[in-house]
Amino acid sequence: NEGKLSITPVTDEVTVTITEHSGSTKYDGIEHTVTGYDVSISNPLYKETDFTFSGNAEVKGTDAGSYDMELKAEDFTNNNTNFAKVTFKIEDGTLTISPRPVTLTSETASKVYDGKPLTRPDVTITGDGFVKGEAIAKATGSVTNVSESPVTNTIEIEKTAAYKDSNYQIEKNEGKLSITPVTDEVTVTI
Repeated sequence: NEGKLSITPVTDEVTVTITEHSGSTKYDGIEHTVTGYDVSISNPLYKETDFTFSGNAEVKGTDAGSYDMELKAEDFTNNNTNFAKVTFKIEDGTLTISPRPVTLTSETASKVYDGKPLTRPDVTITGDGFVKGEAIAKATGSVTNVSESPVTNTIEIEKTAAYKDSNYQIEKNEGKLSITPVTDEVTVTI
């Protein structure tokens, strides 16, 4: 009597955990990419070569925000018939682009009344500044006469078509402009 040998598939569930790669950066006007994933397998007999991947393990983004790689379990196929139950579990990875911090500061200035407007149009830009070609800042405050309270040296941003508010985290420190009265004695001879 000859006996027959047979091998039955492993019936215990094998879990293949796919952890998408992540990355983060600050907005700089350039497209960024994160690719790939890491694999963790619950059964040491099951290898990474036992399955195939048919998706795209890549995520791209330019503007500030969070971008998901969005791999799906269906992107992975078990090719090893020795394992009856293989489950692919996806752990999401993201590309995070944070807004660019920019601090704009306009001058504070005062002068004695001379009949000419006081303006200080220059704006100091600190932090990371604007991406080249997206925006410039100027101060538009102007005062000519003595007033009860100082005038705000208002900051305005001149934006190009490439500029998006959501790509920047802007802080404005607006200075004050004022004119003081003439204190010299004025003699009027009639």
